[in-house]
Amino acid sequence: MARRSRRHSTGFGYIGFGNNQSTFNQKTSTPFSVYKEKLDLEAHLNYQMEFLHKNLSKSDKEKIKNKIRRQERKLFRRTVVISLIVFAIVAYTTYYLINQILSH
Repeated sequence: MARRSRRHSTGFGYIGFGNNQSTFNQKTSTPFSVYKEKLDLEAHLNYQMEFLHKNLSKSDKEKIKNKIRRQERKLFRRTVVISLIVFAIVAYTTYYLINQILSH
C-alpha cells in the first residue's frame, strides 16, 4: 500500500491566496531552529569548533544552553521593563490630558 501524498492539486483551496500550489503546500519551520543556530554560534565562538568537526561534552552543551537561556531571560526582562515604562508614560499623559479637559 503506497503512502498518500500531502500534495494537493492546484484546483484545491480558497482562490483568495491565488490558488498557488506553493502556498498551501508549505511546510512549517523546524522548531528551535533559532536556538540551534545560537548554540552553533556559541560553540564556535567559545570553543573554536564547529559541530560537524567535534562533539561537545554534555557539560559544555549544558553551559551553552544555560547561557542562551540567561540571554533570553535578560531580553524578556528588558522588554517587560520598557513596555511598563511606555505604558506608564502613556497612562500619565492620558490622565493629565483628561484632567486638563475636565478642568476647563
